[in-house]
This record gives sequence, structure tokens and C-alpha cells, in this order.
Amino acid sequence: MPSPLLITLLIALPFVIGSSTNSVGLGILVFILILIANPIVRMIRKNRYFGSEHFQVLRAETGAVVAEHNEVVNYVQEIRSQGSFELGASSTGQHAHLATFENTSTWNNNRNRNVAEYAPHVHNASLQVVRNASTDPIKYLMKYFSIKADQGTLADVQRVSDDISRLEDAVDNVKGREADITAKIDPPAFILKHYSDEFWNQIGVDLSPITVPYPQYKFQYTSAGGNSGQTVGIELNTSTLDTLSSILVEKIRWTKSAAGQRALMTAKLRGQIKERDGYACLQCGVSVASEPHLLLEVDHIMPVSKGGLSTFENLQTLCWRCNRSKGAKIIA
Repeated sequence: MPSPLLITLLIALPFVIGSSTNSVGLGILVFILILIANPIVRMIRKNRYFGSEHFQVLRAETGAVVAEHNEVVNYVQEIRSQGSFELGASSTGQHAHLATFENTSTWNNNRNRNVAEYAPHVHNASLQVVRNASTDPIKYLMKYFSIKADQGTLADVQRVSDDISRLEDAVDNVKGREADITAKIDPPAFILKHYSDEFWNQIGVDLSPITVPYPQYKFQYTSAGGNSGQTVGIELNTSTLDTLSSILVEKIRWTKSAAGQRALMTAKLRGQIKERDGYACLQCGVSVASEPHLLLEVDHIMPVSKGGLSTFENLQTLCWRCNRSKGAKIIA
């Protein structure tokens, strides 16, 4: 069925042709013809490209790369679905949902103002508390969101930290693979601009829209009249979680516990282990030298649950396949 724009152009065409004896009418006619022709020409070019022998050969050549990519995408979804990304919560406004709010000021005073937000990850506080939270975020996060310095909390923090760190690496790995596939096939610019979804569908790639669900915490000040407001946000990314873990370990002095040992597994330590092992899996031997987009993870040889420590001697680099199959088993 013709589009409304095309129908309008066809109706207007006789009138334009009638006035095309002058340069203005001729210019309008040419412009209309270009508007009609461009999408049609682009569609023809697209079909010709996807049906070409050159494209079919490239698609076949990247088949193994695409298959590996799709497996990693499934692994990313597995991490995301099994991960838990919650820590503490604020008690302010926990029963706010039981009431209704309405601004009943007269029309000339009923302006849009700052309105307090009530949610488990939002703490409504005085202006001084909000400003203090901006200078000492970890201290105030622990104080006002009930993140206690005990072994259970430390285990929760490390669980979230581990899930997020693995997910960060996996998401970055998938993006790198997609960039590599695009570079290998090198489609015309207009294909990626106008037919990106069809391009990936033709290649057979399962795109991963998954992002890292960093827990977001917020300190919020709203004046009584709603005339002013200030907010401090804290994102629990890898850097923040590593800092929180270190502070908890110092406070509870339980570094030899399972939770304490997991807390020592910072992003910096993971990087050092991978570098020591030559960015290669110590079980199957595959390395980034042979697979540039290899997804590597750091594993406890003796699992923490069985008394293993987060020391250089007890840590090893494994590819995602070997680490997933190993689980909490001890492999000689």
C-alpha cells in the first residue's frame, strides 16, 4: 500500500508539472522525483548486496565466529538472569505508597516544584546529610542504607561485586566480537545506517541488548515548599564495590572467612592473575593470542567454600567455558 507521503506527492505531481515551465516548478519536480526514487534505489541496492555471492561467501567464512559469539551472548544472559544486584535499602518513605499526594494550590501558585522521591534506593535527608554524602559516599551509604559491617553483608557485597565484574567483562567481550564481525564483513555504510537489524539477521548474530545493572543509590534533599532540591547519586560499579569490600574487611577483621576471601578478589587482582597466566586458560590452553576476543575469568583452585584463599597460589585463569564447567569442583 502506497505511503501517505507518496500519495500526496502523486496528487501534487500534475500541478507541479503544469507549472514546470519555469525554473521553480522544474526544481520542485526534480525534488519530488528524488524523494520518490531514493528509497526505491536504496532498497534495490540492499537486495542486490544481500543476494550477492560476495556477501554469501563472507557470511559463510564468519560462520564459526558468529556461532562462538552467540554462545557468549547466551552466557551473558545466563549471568544476568542468575545474578542478584541488591544490597541495602533506606527506610525513609517506606510507607509513602499508602498515601496520595495532590498539589491543591491556587492556579497562579500551582507551579511544578521539586517533589521528594520515595523508593528503597532513595534516602530523603537534610541538606547537610546530602552534602556530606557527596564527600564521604561509602560511609553514608553504609549508615543510611543499612549496610552493616558484618560477615553476611560482606558476603552480599562480594556476591554483587563478582556478578557485576563477570557481567562487565562478558558484555564488553560481546561488543568487541560484534565490532570484529562488522570489520571482517565490512558492509557498505548505507547498509549499517538504514538496514542494521536486517544485516545482523542475515549474518545470524544474536545481538545482546543486555547492560550492566549497576545498583543506583541516591541521597535527596527537597525543601519543605519544594522550591529547591539537591541530589547525590552513588553507582555501585566495580570500583565502588571494591572500595566497599575493603572497608568492610577492615571493619570486621574477618579476612580469613569465605566472605573475606571473596572480598579480596578485586578487579586489580583479577587483572594481575590474568597477566601472570599470559592471558590464557590454564585448563584448555586457549589464549587471547589465538582468540583475540577470548573471555577469561579468574577462579579459585581450592574453592573458597572449601577453605581456599584469595592468594596468587590459589588463583588461576580459566576461559568462560572451563570455568562454567568447573563450578565449585577441585581439579588437579
